[in-house]
Order: sequence, then structure tokens, then C-alpha cells
Amino acid sequence: MSEQTTEAAPETPQPAAVDPRLLVREKGFSGYLDEFARRVRGGELGSLPVIIGLLVIAVVFQLKNSSFLSADSIANIGVYTSGMGIMAVGIVFVLLLGEIDLSVGSVAGVGAAVWAVLSVTHGLNDWLAVLLAIVAGTAIGALHGFFFAKVGVPAFVVTLAGFLGWSGLQIWMMGKEGSINTPSGSLVENLTGYYFENKAAAYSLAAIAVLAYAGSLLLDSKRRRTAALPSRPMSEILLRTGVVTVIAFAVAYELNEPSGARGLPLALVLFLAVLVLADFVVRRTSYGRQIFAVGGNAEAARRAGINVNRVRISVFAISGMLAAFGGLFIASLSGGATKNLGSGNTLMNVIAAAVIGGTSLFGGRGKIWSALLGMLVIQSIQQGLNLLGMASEIQYMITGAVLLAAVVIDSVSRRTQKTAGRT
Repeated sequence: MSEQTTEAAPETPQPAAVDPRLLVREKGFSGYLDEFARRVRGGELGSLPVIIGLLVIAVVFQLKNSSFLSADSIANIGVYTSGMGIMAVGIVFVLLLGEIDLSVGSVAGVGAAVWAVLSVTHGLNDWLAVLLAIVAGTAIGALHGFFFAKVGVPAFVVTLAGFLGWSGLQIWMMGKEGSINTPSGSLVENLTGYYFENKAAAYSLAAIAVLAYAGSLLLDSKRRRTAALPSRPMSEILLRTGVVTVIAFAVAYELNEPSGARGLPLALVLFLAVLVLADFVVRRTSYGRQIFAVGGNAEAARRAGINVNRVRISVFAISGMLAAFGGLFIASLSGGATKNLGSGNTLMNVIAAAVIGGTSLFGGRGKIWSALLGMLVIQSIQQGLNLLGMASEIQYMITGAVLLAAVVIDSVSRRTQKTAGRT
């Protein structure tokens, strides 16, 4: 019986798998839309939910009250957003570590108290008093970071103890009267009371913002092309720049042109300056990458040679610094420093702003601009409800519901990414 041999059919070579992100540049704008849809299906929602929410809020309240998008209303939103928005930037830094800072309200109160006692009571130079108030907040934050990083006390416990302790210090510093009024024409009063009445100021700021945004997109695209990585097509860059241009100049027009407009608020300029500087630190420096690394996996970051303790201490110092700075804005709005400044719903609004804006509570994911988006949502809701004559308790309930929705979206997004194998 002859032996039969069977030769195996030659295997057909399979084409190498191609990362769909690498096809974006080849397909142009349609490729980007496909990539965007893929990311959304994979749970990478980014700032999309909060931007949609802002649009819904604007449409609903404008239909209910035509003055919601008036010049005065927009200016008020900008001014009232600034103080707690700056504090929320500090919270974003802490949340990127996967931690929490419960002391920001009391640190804001201490910062305002330091300025008021030194400048108003003891007659110290206003600028120097403001600087020392910010330094005091930085030192307090660094102390929290030391106990957390070096001693090993959980950040929740350290900052909760700080919330109680610094509140007591604030009350003691304010003395028996409990309040110190802001002098007329002082630096702190001007933080929220000064407006650039010249129309060129608002339009110049809008132009600078648009040019900076477009330049950032172009620079990022060039760097990615140089590194042979997927980059945004020019059509998308133009579309994004066009949207930002319309929004920026529409706001500038509202602040300038209608009758009764006061111009560009200094508070809004300072808030935007803090946002741009903080965003640059987080996205464009090695220190910012270290923050994300520690927040993603502290042990892996340590093995990679990152000084985890230094990052943690410095992040809490930044949070304290911005909390004290934000406290000066609150003192400016309220007419002075008081023993109750920073209490009430200040802490909750600051944390809510960071989370609503898209920063994850689980660490390692978020953007500095979350502070702006989240505060815009909160302040827009409060402004709209105030125009409709709604009680404060209604505002609390709605803000709480929005915060819960943001956390639910974050949790579902993380679960979707895990299922899709993207975490």
C-alpha cells in the first residue's frame, strides 16, 4: 500500500493590522469624524457632555428670560466664576493625583484674613499683604502634602483636619468683630470691581485668545507629524478655530456694545491667565507629565524614577496657593474678609466644578479647563435661577443633580473604556 503524502497549502499572508488612528490623516476631516465617533463609542467623552450641557442651559434660560445672555448677565457670570474657578484649578491638580483636598474653603478664608489683618488693620502695603496671603496658602498646602506624602496620613484625613483647624485660625484672626471691610480703591476691591471700559480691551483679549488657540493647535499638529503620529487635519483646525473665534468675539461684543455694558472684567482676565498658565504646566512640562503618572499609578511612577513625594507635596502646595488667591476674590465680592468666608457651599461648588468639567475622581485623567467649564455650568445655573426668582434650595438641588450626573458619566465612561480595552 503506497504511502500518501499531503502537502499543506501555503498560507496566505495576512495584512498587518493597522491602528485606525493612523488613518486619520489619510482620510482628512472624514477620518477625524470616524475617529471621534470611535472614541465616543469607546467611552472617551472628554468635554462633550459639559459643552452640550452648557448649550442646553443657555437655550433654556434665554427662552425663559431674554436677559440671561445680556451684557450684565455675562459679566456677572464671568466675575462670580473667577474666584471659585481659580480655586477649582487647584482642585483639578489634586484630583489628577487621585486625591481630594477638603480644606480649600478654610484656606481661602485664612488667605483673606491674612490680607485683611496685615493691610487694613496694620497698614501694610496692599501688594505685599496680598503676596503674603498667597504665600500663607502655599505653606498650608505644602504642610498638608507633607503629612500625606511623608507621614502617610490619607489626604482625606489631613485636609479634613485642615478644614477644621484653619477655620478656627480664621475665626481667631478676625477677632471679636468677625469682619474687616475692604477699603475703597484697594487692590482686593479692584479684583472684581475693576472693568476695562475701553472697547479695545475686550476685542484684543478675544483676538489674543483666538491666535493663541490656533497657534497651539498648529504647533501640536506639527510636533505630531514630525514624530509620525496621527495629527489633526487642517480642516479640523480651521473648524475649531472658527468656533472659538465666534464665541470669543460674541462675548467681547456683548461686554462692549449693548447699552449699560461695563466692559471687560479684570476678574475674568486674571482667571483666564491662571487657566492658561496652569494648562501649560500640566500639558507642556515634564512636571505635568509626572502628575499624570503619579495619578495613574504611583508605584509605577516611583519605579520610573519620579520623586512621588515631591510631586504630591508640590501639588497640594499649588492647591493651597490657588485657594488663598481665590479667597481674595471672594472677599472682594463680599465687601471684606469675614470669619465665615469660604464656608457654606464653597467647598462643594469648587469640587463640583472640577468634576462636572470632566476631571476624573479616580485620578490620572482630566484637563485644567475643566475648572472653567464646570464653574460656567454652576454659575450659569445660579444666574438663570436667580433671574427666574428661584429659591437657593432649588439651586442646591439642581447643582447636586448635575454633579451626580457628571460622576455617573465618568464612571460609565471608565467602565466602557475598560471593556473596550483602552485603560
